[in-house]
Amino acid sequence: MSHATATLSRHEDPDLAVARGVLATEAAGLRALAAGLGPEFSRAVDCLARATGRIVVSGMGKSGHVARKIAATLASTGAPAIFVHPAEASHGDLGMIVRGDAVLALSNSGETTELADLVEHARRNGLPLVAITARADSTLALAADVALPLPRAAEACPMGLAPTTSTTMQMALGDALAVALLTRRGFTEADFRRFHPGGKLGARLRRVRDLMHTGEAVPLAPVGTPMAEALMTMTRKRFGCLGVTSPEGALLGIVTDGDLRRAMGPDLLAHTVEDVMTRGPRTIGPDALAQEALHAMNAHERPVTVLFAVEPDGRVAGILHIHDLLRAGLA
Repeated sequence: MSHATATLSRHEDPDLAVARGVLATEAAGLRALAAGLGPEFSRAVDCLARATGRIVVSGMGKSGHVARKIAATLASTGAPAIFVHPAEASHGDLGMIVRGDAVLALSNSGETTELADLVEHARRNGLPLVAITARADSTLALAADVALPLPRAAEACPMGLAPTTSTTMQMALGDALAVALLTRRGFTEADFRRFHPGGKLGARLRRVRDLMHTGEAVPLAPVGTPMAEALMTMTRKRFGCLGVTSPEGALLGIVTDGDLRRAMGPDLLAHTVEDVMTRGPRTIGPDALAQEALHAMNAHERPVTVLFAVEPDGRVAGILHIHDLLRAGLA
């Protein structure tokens, strides 16, 4: 080992040391938060779940930034939610908060002056109020229907002043509320996809049924079809393959360009499709995720570019091409 390497191993990069210290401090705060949760958490979930309107999330300063994220997480997981800035609430935005709503207020000290009008509005109109605060005896905690206390935990900055561990705990507690609510409501992948239709995530959560070609577009031929007719169907439908079906519509096999090359000969047109087809082709269910279809196309030694979508009873529901996945932003 060189002298330089030995020196580096004995003296850790100071930036890495700071980073690891921050993460360790915040992780300790999260462990303390998890250990301290009790029945009040379920009561908070009850309050928020009973809202027939929206969950109004509010906070000031760094707590406000966290509140915006919590509102976005709630809204994207099936609990209608908005962020209302407490200072703006005092200048007209209280009109956004109506009967049927519930309020989730964040303040580490529990004494944030700007929240006073919003809290009073919630109490005056009988709106459920859940507070996330580090002080169980604070004005906010005492005014709330349910207070979720944050444990005493050191901030990660060396001065102990910058909100770091406290905001991490607030955000984690907001995530816990959102996940508890979506679990209680039976929120599914399909529900999640409806709220996330754009981007790569939206594409990955789309179903084969959403992307596949159906009806007359599907290249199919029943057993007994002469190869001359089969070739015309393959050419017309432009998928580079042909599904061979039983009289009941079940997929029996597939004829691909590779099958044609292997069967090429002077008597090819004298054959029927079942003489040329590959039996037991790869298929996918129409309700499978598009991501699963992409995996099925690439899972074997020889990747394929087309999958027939087949119902549980074996009937062909449609056909999916790799280009469909590309257009959807998946592949």
